[in-house]
Amino acid sequence: MKDRVFGVLQRVGRSFMLPIAILPVAGLLLGIGGSFTNETMLETYGLLRILGPGTVPAAIFEVMSDAGDIVFANLPIIFAIGVAIGMAKREKEVAALAAAIAFFIMHASISAMITIYGGEQNMLAGAVASVCGITSLQMGVFGGIIVGTGVAALHNRFYKIELPQVLSFFGGTRFVPIISALVYTAVGILMFYIWPPIQRAIYAVGNVVLNSGYAGTWVYGFMERLLIPFGLHHVFYLPFWQTAVGGTMVVAGQTVEGAQNIFFAQLADPSVQKFAVSATRFMAGKFPLMIFGLPGAALAMYRTANRSKRKAAGGLLLSAALTSMLTGITEPLEFTFLFVAPLLYGIHCVFAGLSYMLMHILEVGVGMTFSGGLIDMFLFGVLQGNAKTNWIRIIFAGIVYFIVYYFLFSFLIRRLNLKTPGRDDSEEVKLYHRKDVDARKQRAVSDGGEDADGVSEGICIGLGGVENISDVDCCATRLRCTVYSSELVDDELLKSTGAAGVIHKGNGVQIIYGPKVTVIKSNLEDYLENLKK
Repeated sequence: MKDRVFGVLQRVGRSFMLPIAILPVAGLLLGIGGSFTNETMLETYGLLRILGPGTVPAAIFEVMSDAGDIVFANLPIIFAIGVAIGMAKREKEVAALAAAIAFFIMHASISAMITIYGGEQNMLAGAVASVCGITSLQMGVFGGIIVGTGVAALHNRFYKIELPQVLSFFGGTRFVPIISALVYTAVGILMFYIWPPIQRAIYAVGNVVLNSGYAGTWVYGFMERLLIPFGLHHVFYLPFWQTAVGGTMVVAGQTVEGAQNIFFAQLADPSVQKFAVSATRFMAGKFPLMIFGLPGAALAMYRTANRSKRKAAGGLLLSAALTSMLTGITEPLEFTFLFVAPLLYGIHCVFAGLSYMLMHILEVGVGMTFSGGLIDMFLFGVLQGNAKTNWIRIIFAGIVYFIVYYFLFSFLIRRLNLKTPGRDDSEEVKLYHRKDVDARKQRAVSDGGEDADGVSEGICIGLGGVENISDVDCCATRLRCTVYSSELVDDELLKSTGAAGVIHKGNGVQIIYGPKVTVIKSNLEDYLENLKK
C-alpha cells in the first residue's frame, strides 16, 4: 500500500513538470518588461524621455510584460490541463479537454454561489478574483491542481467504460468530460463554503505579524512562501503592501498607507536620508532568498542528479535559477521541488522567514516593484546608495544563504533519496529482457481484461500484424485504421472480433463496431503499445 501511494505521488510530481517548463521564459518576460514599464521607476531615474510611454522601447517592454503576465495570470488552468495530461494513463488529449471543462465549470459554480449570496461585496476583501473572466474565489494554482488530479482520476477510471446499448455512444472517452462536468459542479459548490474560512485565517495571521516585531517579520516571510502553492499569498501580503495593515507614515507632508506605497513615496522625496525599515521589512527579505538561496538549491539538485540525467536536469534548473536571480520569479524553482520533495519546500519556507527577519535586524531598506531579483535590487538598492539602503548587507547575507541552501539540500536529497529532477528511477534508461516483456503483457491483461486483449489481438492479426498498422483512430461507430499494405488485411478475421462490416479505402480500413468503438480503440492502442515495447 505504501509503495502504491508513493508511486502515485511520484506520478503527480512528474505531471507538474509539463506546466513548469514554460515558467522560466514567462518569468524573464514579465520581470524585464514589468521593471521597465514602471513609470515611478522611470521618473526616478530620468528615463521617461528614452523609455517612457509612446517610445518604441516602451512598446517592446509592454509587449514583453503582457506576454509574461498572461502565463502567470492563468497558471491555475495551465496546471489543471498539464496535471491532467501528466497523470492520464492513455487518451491524454481527452483528459486535457475534460480538465479545461471541469475548471470552467468549477469556477462558474463558485461564481453562481457568490451571486446567490449577494455578490462579491459580501465576501472577504481580496478573496474574490477574476479567473479566466469568471468572478470566483482566489484559489490560485491549488485550484488548478484540484481540477487536474481529480479529472485524471476520473479519466483513468472511466475512459474505457461500457454503457448500455442505448447509451453506448456516450461510453468510453466521451464519458470522461460528462462525468467531470457533473463532479466539478458539486466541487465548485463545496469550495464556496470551504475556501473563505481558510482566507479569514490568513487575515488573522496578518494582524499578528504587524504587532510582533522581529518574530512577526519571520512569520510574515514564512506565511508568504507557504501560501504560494495555494495562490493565497496575494491575499496575505497585499494588505501589508497597499493598506494601513502595513503601517502609515507622513512623507513630504502627505500621510501614506501601506509598506510599498511608503517606500515609493520616500523614493520620490529627495529629502529622505534613509528609507524606512518599518516598511521595507515586508519586501527586503526576498533578495537573499531569490538571488542566492534558491540558486543554491538549484545547484544542489543538479549536483545530486543521476549523471546520465544531469544534462536534462541542468537545462531546467539553470533557466529557473537565472529567472529567480534576475527577476525574482521563483515559481519555476519552487514548483520544481515542491511536489516531488515537499520536505524541501517546508525547509525553504522556514528559511524564507529567517531571511525577512535577518533583513529587518540588519536594517536593510531596499524596496521593490513586485519581485526580489537583481533588477529590483540594482534599481532600488545599488543606485540609491548604501547610506540610504544598506544594500551591501544583502550580499553578505546572500552568500551565507547560498552556502546553506546548497549543502543542506544536497545532504537531504542524498540522505532521504528525494526524487528531485534527474533522480527519478522510473525514467531510467535500461535494456529489457524477456521477463520485462512478460510482465508488461500480464499487466495489460489485468488492466484491460482477457476479453479485451482477445479482441485487440484479433484486430491486430486481422490488420496484418503490428508492423502493418500505421495509425489507429475512430469516429462515432467505426474503427478507422491506416495500414501499409491492404493485401495483408483479413476481413473475415476482423468480422470475427464482433465487427458488423469492414470497408476498404486504399490503405484505409474502416471496421464497423457501433457506439462502443471508443473502448475498442483504447484497448487496441494499449495492446499495440505493449507489443511494441
